[in-house]
Amino acid sequence: MAKYRSDLPQMSGELFLTDSGMETTLIFHKGLELPGFASFTLLESETGVETMRRYYARHAAIARANGFGFILESPTWRASADWGRTLGYSDAALADVNRTAIAFMAALRDAWENASSPMVISACVGPRGDGYQLGATMTAAEAEAYHAAQIGVFRGTQADMVTAMTLNYAEEAIGITRAAVQTGMPVAISFTLETDGRLPTGQTLHDAVAAVDAATGQGPVYYMINCAHPAHFAHALAEGEPWLSRLRGLRANASKRSHAELDAAPDLDAGDPVELGQAYRDLLRRLPHLNVLGGCCGTDHRHVQEICRCCGPLFRSARPRCVAA
Repeated sequence: MAKYRSDLPQMSGELFLTDSGMETTLIFHKGLELPGFASFTLLESETGVETMRRYYARHAAIARANGFGFILESPTWRASADWGRTLGYSDAALADVNRTAIAFMAALRDAWENASSPMVISACVGPRGDGYQLGATMTAAEAEAYHAAQIGVFRGTQADMVTAMTLNYAEEAIGITRAAVQTGMPVAISFTLETDGRLPTGQTLHDAVAAVDAATGQGPVYYMINCAHPAHFAHALAEGEPWLSRLRGLRANASKRSHAELDAAPDLDAGDPVELGQAYRDLLRRLPHLNVLGGCCGTDHRHVQEICRCCGPLFRSARPRCVAA
């Protein structure tokens, strides 16, 4: 049974940390191969499970050591039908691995949650296509039909919510939202932005949020930005605009490179963790609704630690610094 599905604790406005760039950490720091950028495949071996357990534990420990909440984001970003078939998974096998992923997250919560650090299990959904490149698009109805299978599996697990990451056009976000609402799952929508602060379609974040809200009756519980550096989009978030209250989460890239540059790069640009933490703090001072904070490509536990150190005092003045886990 889901623990927080009917009452998500991050909606209180308290700080909730989450993890960082899992796939880039595993590939560049751990030397693993992830075909299709699919981390869920690691759940198929004991070694892979242990590697992932250590990865999540390192991040959850930062939240618990500082008395903040944590979002346990499942490694299922690529565990949808098209990607699964490319990797050799049948529909039944893919459903099983999605269930296994949420069971794995539930075991992590059992090990790390305490009264001062509630831990929410979020079932991660990724785009049907490539998050970096727009490519072929779907209508909202097509997106709903495509994503309904994976979200339907999550409905029968301990997942508290669904988070759709790295979406690059509004119609797919509408379809995912409708599929989640239909199954009774709270859903957060996270868009990726280009260096001009707009979606790859050229649409502004404001207009994308407005389009999804209008088409779904404000279906998402909140919105996020991921897979872009704050330098790319800070200018697009004008202080005081009412719609910004819908924006609650941020998982930025470590690098200031564009998506095209990151796609072509043979190396990992880890940026500057201290600078990234300060950029988050500057955004929080302007956007007080932001309270779900983590990282995306190129980030690791060091970046999350700095985000905690810089932003924690804005939530709890009695904690002048975040301590290392």
